[in-house]
Amino acid sequence: MSKIVLKNVLVEIDGDEMTRVIWQMIKEKLLFPYIDLNLEYYDLHVKSRDNTDDQITVDAANAIIKHGVGVKCATITPDAGRVTEYNLKKAWRSPNGTIRAILDGTVFRKPVLVNNIPPAVLSWKKPITIARHAFGDIYKATEARVKGPAKVELTITDADGVHAQVINEFKGDGIVLGMFNTDKSIRSYAKSCIKFAISEKTELWFSAKDTIAKIYDGRFRDIFMEEVEESKAELDAAGVNFRYLLIDDAVAQIMKHPGGVLWACKNYDGDVFSDMVAAGFGSLGMMTSVLVSPDGKFEYEAAHGTVRRHYMEHLKGNATSTNSVASIFAWTGAIRKRGELDGVKEAMDFADKLEASVLENIESGVMTKDLVFLAQPKPEKYVNTAEFLDAVAAKLAEKLNN
Repeated sequence: MSKIVLKNVLVEIDGDEMTRVIWQMIKEKLLFPYIDLNLEYYDLHVKSRDNTDDQITVDAANAIIKHGVGVKCATITPDAGRVTEYNLKKAWRSPNGTIRAILDGTVFRKPVLVNNIPPAVLSWKKPITIARHAFGDIYKATEARVKGPAKVELTITDADGVHAQVINEFKGDGIVLGMFNTDKSIRSYAKSCIKFAISEKTELWFSAKDTIAKIYDGRFRDIFMEEVEESKAELDAAGVNFRYLLIDDAVAQIMKHPGGVLWACKNYDGDVFSDMVAAGFGSLGMMTSVLVSPDGKFEYEAAHGTVRRHYMEHLKGNATSTNSVASIFAWTGAIRKRGELDGVKEAMDFADKLEASVLENIESGVMTKDLVFLAQPKPEKYVNTAEFLDAVAAKLAEKLNN
C-alpha cells in the first residue's frame, strides 16, 4: 500500500528514559512504514530543557497553538535527586504544567478497556473520564519554611491599597504554602468540560470542597454553575445531566457507579484520581490523555511517567516488559485528530486499525508483565517490550493488507 500522507503539521514532543526508547520503537515499527506524519520535532529530554533554560518547552507549546495538534512522550519533572543525576542548572517546572498553562487547556484522561481485564471495582462497567483542571493550585504554588516565632500573612495590594490577614502566628518552626487560580482559567476549564461532555454525550460531574474552602473552592463552584446554566439548552439537547458534588461525596459515589461519566476535578484531585481510575481499570499504562484548549488545540500524551526502573534495566542491556499501550494511543489519538481536521479519512482509519491491533493482541493473551496478573484467564507467560510491539505490528499489517 502507498503511504498515508497527513496534509498539515503534527507536532512531536519527545521525552525521557524508557518511554523515549519505546517512542522510537513505535515510530519505527508501527508508524513510519505506513504513514507520512509531517512532523515538527521538539526534544524535551531533561538535558535539552536544561540546555535551553526550558525555552524548548515554551516553543513546543507555541507550536501546538500554531498547528493545532501535538503528541507528547512522557517527561521527567526533576526533583533534587534528578538535578544531581543529570547535572541540571535547577529543578525545572513540570513541562506538562508549562504546556497546559500556555494552552489554557484541560486534561481529559480515559481508561482503555479490554474484555479480559475486568475492573477492580465490580460496579464499573463503562469508562470513567477524569477532566483535570490543568492550571494553578499547588502546581504553581509558592512555598516556604518558616523559622519561628514568626507571623505569616496573606497580603493583597490592589487599587484600594494593602489588605492583609494573618495565616498563622508560629510559635516554632513550620511551613507555609500559597496557591492561586484565576477566573479566566476556571471559566475556560468549565467551558471545555461542558463541550467535551456534550460531544461524548456523557453525564458530567464537578466536585470540590467549598464547605471548607468557601472562597477558593466556592469560586470554582460558582463559575462552573454559571457556565452550566449558560449551556443548559445544549446540555439538555444532548441528554447530558450535570451534578455538583463535594469531593468526598464524589469519591464515595464513584466507587458504586457503573461509569460512563465525565468527572471534572480540580488540578490536584484530577492528578490523584486519574491514577486511581487507571489502576482500577487495569494499569497506568492503559490510560489515554488529551489536553484540550478552549479554542480547540489538542495535545495527546501518555498518562504515566518515564518508567525509570525499566530504563535502568534497559541501559544494562536487559529486556524489559514495559507497557506501551498509552504511548501508542497517544499517537493514534493525535493521528486521528489530525486526520479529522485535515479531512484525511485514511489517517483516521489507520488509527482505528492500530488501536484494534493493540486490543486484539491483549485479548488473545499477548501482553506485558503488568497486565498478566490482572487478566482473566491469566496467560501462561508475558512478552517483553519489543515482542509486544512486534505482535502489534504483525496484526496491523494483516489489517492494512486486507
